Amino acid sequence: MASEQIVLFDLPSKAPVGPWSYNPWKARMLLNYKGLDYRTEWTEYPDIKPLLESHIPPNEKGTDYTIPAILLPDGTYVMDSRKILTAINERHATPHLTVDSPYLAKVEALKPQIMGKVRSAYQVAVYRRLLSDASRPHWRRTREVIGAMTAEQLARDDLEPEWRWAEAEPLLKEVTALLKENADGPFFLGRELSYVDFVWASFLLFLQTIGDDVLEAALGYTGGAKVHWDLLEGVKPWTERRNY
Repeated sequence: MASEQIVLFDLPSKAPVGPWSYNPWKARMLLNYKGLDYRTEWTEYPDIKPLLESHIPPNEKGTDYTIPAILLPDGTYVMDSRKILTAINERHATPHLTVDSPYLAKVEALKPQIMGKVRSAYQVAVYRRLLSDASRPHWRRTREVIGAMTAEQLARDDLEPEWRWAEAEPLLKEVTALLKENADGPFFLGRELSYVDFVWASFLLFLQTIGDDVLEAALGYTGGAKVHWDLLEGVKPWTERRNY
């Protein structure tokens, strides 16, 4: 008899093991919000492709096989957080989660621009602070190939990455302005939770997992840290379950 439990494939941090990557966080929050029965299968970077390639076609763009992915009770594998969102909403309409809001496209456009300003810093920080020994060689090799980080940056423990938040300040303030548009908060739509809340909260959680110092530094350039903290508090019911 097939299990009715969903399997979420997520990237583990080093001990104590937990989630850290922003895209899997979106899938995890979705499953938690829907109240679905699932378990986490921690999957190191070198194991992603061998795990998935016999079950699902590669991504159309970027890396062929990525996390998050899920295995549904009917044996269907789904990869990519947006495709996971579609699959879960089709199968589990309640509780309702608004997807199409005027804020989603704006935040999804701003987030990669913000990350681009601090890419070198977070690539090094993830390697040093978060990754297990099993994933470190893969991360280093692939990031060096695309020029995101250098061997020198990794080898020198005394060489701290420079978080260039000042360059991201105008972009961060745009997100703050969006959060403030519905003043009754804490969500982008005010009191109504929507998928865009998971999108932005996943980025904040990613920074927080790297370190409270990193998140606090970033929020110092937002022009209104409180609305971001309020959002994290608002989604807390769906972020408390994180390591199983």
